[in-house]
Amino acid sequence: MAYERGVDMELLQLKYFQTVARYEHITKSAEKLNISQPALSIMISRLEEEIGTPLFSRTGRNIKLNEFGKVFLTHVDSIFCELENSRVEIKDMLNMKDNNIRIATTNTTFLSDILKDFLSIRSEIKIKQSLNLKDIIEEQMRAGEIDLAITFPPIENNDIECVKLWEDEVVLVVQKNHKFANRKYVNLSEAANESFIALAHSYSYRNFTDSLCNEAGFSPNVIFEVDYLLMYDMAQLGRGMALIPESVCKKYEDRYPYLNFIKIKNPNCKMEISMSWLKGRYLSKAAESFKNFVIDYVKNMH
Repeated sequence: MAYERGVDMELLQLKYFQTVARYEHITKSAEKLNISQPALSIMISRLEEEIGTPLFSRTGRNIKLNEFGKVFLTHVDSIFCELENSRVEIKDMLNMKDNNIRIATTNTTFLSDILKDFLSIRSEIKIKQSLNLKDIIEEQMRAGEIDLAITFPPIENNDIECVKLWEDEVVLVVQKNHKFANRKYVNLSEAANESFIALAHSYSYRNFTDSLCNEAGFSPNVIFEVDYLLMYDMAQLGRGMALIPESVCKKYEDRYPYLNFIKIKNPNCKMEISMSWLKGRYLSKAAESFKNFVIDYVKNMH
């Protein structure tokens, strides 16, 4: 189909398709794109006519990317990735420094010390950090909305570079007068009847700790959902026990002397934290410097 507006119209059409493919929901996509639902539906229908086959399966109001749409999306993502690459690379060539880095993570504690140390030597850099689930972060990466991701679990795919940063281990945090306090190891199944304090707003981590409990044969009785510091406060008050990464425990152990951190023998409670970026994506000099800084930082830390 030849549009009078030429390439601009075609790129806009592809951007609309890309958004609908991400959300698989016309209403949400229309809101994101700030256009009407009928206009978006017409645009998608015209694109399908031009391609020669439906790109979505439709059942009532539900819309889902089909096998043809998945293939088409791969190429559309590549087009926008290359356009963004050219923009960023030309800015670098012209020394028009792009000092903005967009980072996503599944847990903000992964980044706290790293960001502080990086910004202490690169104060001109501006960082936009977002917190989300791994699957949503992967979608953001493919859509070019983020430069780098630091996640647990790792984002592993053929078109995504993934570098293991470090391995952490979840331990059980209890009050010093708890019956487990003097144990070096426990089986998590022994805590089946205990009350738990869970980490709020970190769904990937919560899914992981819930899966550990399920593997141990029980569903955790969560009585509080709070941030890390309140988890320690509640545990110190004896309001429950918590499952916390060992690296975080070491960070705060001096602040909470009345708590014990106990290793879990069974199940395996190790976490692999990784950094990812889209293959073929041109990273700005600022983003590339942060990526290299993180890799070197972790090597020196471990």
